[in-house]
Amino acid sequence: MSREDLSRRKFIQQAGGVVGYGALASIIPESILDIPDLNKAPQQSTDELIFKNVRLETGFIRDEFEVTATKTELFSLVVQNGKIKAIKPNTNNTAAIDAKGYLLMPALKDMHIHLDKTYYGGPWKACSKRQRSVTDMIALEEKIMPGMLETSTYRGEKLIELLQSKGSNFARSHNNIEPTSKLNTLKNLYKAIENKKDSFDTEIVAFPQHGLSKSKELMKEAAQMDIDFIGGLDPFSIDGSIEKSLDFTIQLALDHNRGIDIHLHESGKTGMDTIQYLMKRVNENPVLKGKTFLSHCYILGKLDDKELEATSKELANAQIGVISTIPFGKLIMPIPTLQKHGVNVMTGTDSVIDHWNPFGTGSILQKANLMAQLYGYSTELELSRCLGIGTNGVLALDNDGKQQWPKVGDKADFNLVDASCSAEVVARVSTIKALYHNGKLVYQDK
Repeated sequence: MSREDLSRRKFIQQAGGVVGYGALASIIPESILDIPDLNKAPQQSTDELIFKNVRLETGFIRDEFEVTATKTELFSLVVQNGKIKAIKPNTNNTAAIDAKGYLLMPALKDMHIHLDKTYYGGPWKACSKRQRSVTDMIALEEKIMPGMLETSTYRGEKLIELLQSKGSNFARSHNNIEPTSKLNTLKNLYKAIENKKDSFDTEIVAFPQHGLSKSKELMKEAAQMDIDFIGGLDPFSIDGSIEKSLDFTIQLALDHNRGIDIHLHESGKTGMDTIQYLMKRVNENPVLKGKTFLSHCYILGKLDDKELEATSKELANAQIGVISTIPFGKLIMPIPTLQKHGVNVMTGTDSVIDHWNPFGTGSILQKANLMAQLYGYSTELELSRCLGIGTNGVLALDNDGKQQWPKVGDKADFNLVDASCSAEVVARVSTIKALYHNGKLVYQDK
């Protein structure tokens, strides 16, 4: 069965009886339906929207030593058909949407999250000391996943709403594919995505959370469905063989024209061996370049300088990206070195308030802020660059201060933020006042 034969919509129709989907799954937040002060214009994407008092960054102010501040000006912005149609001098048009001098900032992208299994939207529950390892957590999931299915669509939607309130309009979600829940978590996630399709975009990773040895046939089924990436988990410690695990994952991706995104927590020799083998196989199959990612990849934080420099160059050459949740404590990831060599580094919120982690605000800005603090990025230029980890590299100004976003023709995916510039946004984790997705207001701070 081809991907087209089994679209999300068709799959949803076929899965109408899945446990946990009903009235709760169709709830739409008032923040999306009720559009008060900021935007009184029609909200259909085909309507022309005119904004005034939109703050755009226009350049850097420098002295003889460094960038000292960011220049901004107020503009008028015209949006139509989900794209930016025009950027004009500011207007006094009383019918225009008043952006109130808020800064225009690119929409944020959460590149690693688990929308299919969260406690968010339900009762508070902390973690237990009984689970100390990944294998402990797998055993726990085998017990609790059936119960979580009862509310997974509703809670997935609530988590999407949380991400929107923090300025994100996109998420790459890793979705459990394993014997306990079979394909039901995916069915339920499809419903959440369908309910939010006009306000939020997603990519789905078919993720064998409990190991390939238990999930190969299910993964083959999932690969034929409407997913974007084939996932994996610690090939040696979970599956017992780096080569067999990665070979299966890579072949499945090749057979179905999917990308690859692998959780790699192993930080010893097997972690490094996994990176080396993956780079070898991607170089043998260039079609996977730019479509392959290592999530977490903690081993990189354990390498000495020489090995790190060499590995960073090899990852960049293979066009393998790293998705880091920017951990701290005893492990500081070498993000500056990876970026220096051209490795595509992105971030995500990962487990937000679930059985793996009781923490998580859903804020990608908070990740950018943490990055700045960990690496001592406190200058105007450095802080402004940190925003790129949350926008997939989209920044208003390039390193020389030349305006590069927004441009006419760009998608109208943006935030209005209560801040004077990008550097302030990162340093202060500034308040998102409104999020626009395809030219449509989908979140507003009240």
